[in-house]
Amino acid sequence: MHRIRVVRHASERGGWEMALATPPPALAPLIRDYCGFREAMPQPMRRQELPGVQVVLILEFGPLLKHLDDAGRVTRHRSGFVAGLDERWSTTEHNGESHGLQVNLTPLGARRLFGLPMHELAHRVTGLEDLWGGEARRLVESLAEARDWAARFALADAFLIQRAERGPAVDAGVKWAVERIQRTGGQVDIATLASELGHSHKHLIHQFHEQVGLPPRRLARLLRFDRAVERIKSGGPVRWAELALELGYFDQAHLNRDFRQFTGGPPSALLRRALPDAGGFESGA
Repeated sequence: MHRIRVVRHASERGGWEMALATPPPALAPLIRDYCGFREAMPQPMRRQELPGVQVVLILEFGPLLKHLDDAGRVTRHRSGFVAGLDERWSTTEHNGESHGLQVNLTPLGARRLFGLPMHELAHRVTGLEDLWGGEARRLVESLAEARDWAARFALADAFLIQRAERGPAVDAGVKWAVERIQRTGGQVDIATLASELGHSHKHLIHQFHEQVGLPPRRLARLLRFDRAVERIKSGGPVRWAELALELGYFDQAHLNRDFRQFTGGPPSALLRRALPDAGGFESGA
């Protein structure tokens, strides 16, 4: 049984409903959280999609989202898409109406659910039907017909549990290393990590390439950035210098460097573009 929190927004810019939920215990190692969404806007809406430590699965049962990468390439994918781990931001756009379900997967969860070397999904957006074929289409049709968010989450749970049962096992050493990076907030020496596992640095990087999609040092960097973004989303004033030290940055300049790489501007600019009521970040373009 999901604990669902529904957040609604209505203003001159339009309205949206976000249904936020955590996964059941059987999926907790694979899924960070769910977000069901429904939007009705008076004009097209663009959002900046930031890099993070989750692989994003979008199931669409409304008009298809446009996805624009940082080179300006535009794609649409019937049924939805998967955005692998990346170190670049992208943009999504809809023409005023959007309806679907976002599933934020852990990298190792994505490995179980898609059964691919994760470097094949990293740094790109892949159509869901290219990965799951007709299963993706049938799942989306069922979600569209479901009576409410609780029913949709239950359908998604059942489908994903079945997929996970058919998926490849995750290497225990890689799982331990990922959990160690998460527990330390990315503040762990990668050479020490490899040594504790009894691996060479090169072998650990190869294992992460296959099962996570990014090498451990870059995953740790994304984790620090992701936690900074979560602090912005939580609302309230942010003291950037204090936040930088809390998250393990050497100083605020290093925090600013990551924000410029991952968002295109300083942290204060992202804060100004934060939408209320779990609405994400408006695109600066």
